Amino acid sequence: MDSQERSQALDVNCVAQLKGCTKHYGKTVALDGIDLEVRRGELLAVLGPNGAGKSTAIAVWLGLIEPDTGSATLMGGSPLDVERRRRIGVMMQDVEMAPGMRVRELIDQTASYYGDPLTVDETLTLTQTTRLAARIYNKLSGGQKRQAQFAVAVCGRPELLFLDEPTAGLDVHAREVMWKAIRRLLKEGCSIVLTTHYLEEAEALADRVVVLAKGQVIATGSVDEVRSLVARTSISCKSQLDVELVRSWTGVVEASRDEERLRLIVIDAEPIVRRLLEADQQLTHLEVRQAGLAEAFTELTKEAA
Repeated sequence: MDSQERSQALDVNCVAQLKGCTKHYGKTVALDGIDLEVRRGELLAVLGPNGAGKSTAIAVWLGLIEPDTGSATLMGGSPLDVERRRRIGVMMQDVEMAPGMRVRELIDQTASYYGDPLTVDETLTLTQTTRLAARIYNKLSGGQKRQAQFAVAVCGRPELLFLDEPTAGLDVHAREVMWKAIRRLLKEGCSIVLTTHYLEEAEALADRVVVLAKGQVIATGSVDEVRSLVARTSISCKSQLDVELVRSWTGVVEASRDEERLRLIVIDAEPIVRRLLEADQQLTHLEVRQAGLAEAFTELTKEAA
């Protein structure tokens, strides 16, 4: 396969792309020459602290703002093209909907903009929001509004779905329901861009993770690949050792106490485990595991600060 064929194959598998995008707001750099792509059928989790550029990147992809330099493509063309926009679904953090309409009416109205939407009942079943169908939107709780917004976002049978903090404000059960729907959409070939502050959500759902800081990509890859960029191990045990003392040990990145349980993040677990057992012969319930995405995210963004 020559370079042109490889480029064409990449284009077929790429449903959205940012190339060399910059965006400034006065002296604030929101995007700093960023390159991002969303591949067909994947869930891309875009992570980063507040102000990292996540929302700006999505706004550029959606054609809501234009980059100062660089380019954005959506479904192979301009984000401003109406036909391409009819192939996407969007659920942003701040959403305004007609307050006096019922959920069923909101879904029906939105579905009418698409060429091959789900029926209202199919949408309600997929998102498990049937009980909300007859409810007036403005009468819903905050969590119920998020569920209704998700239903509206998916009713058009999108090929590409943008979810910006979709489970914020949801209880555990409602979050699991949304995760189930997201997994079904992925199975059916939908591509999804997810921003979330719940790192366990990215860990559970993402095929690929991008970590942003100060408008730049500082890490990208699968969840395992991003975790492996930071060689950290998590240790927990029941011990009465002083937290400040343990934190001073060489190789201990962080130490904290949760009631009786001592929790450590360390660079090399083996010598720390030996030292713990020597220092506290009454130590019990020892657990050692590779640090998760949350620990890797914290360390990566700390290094980029």
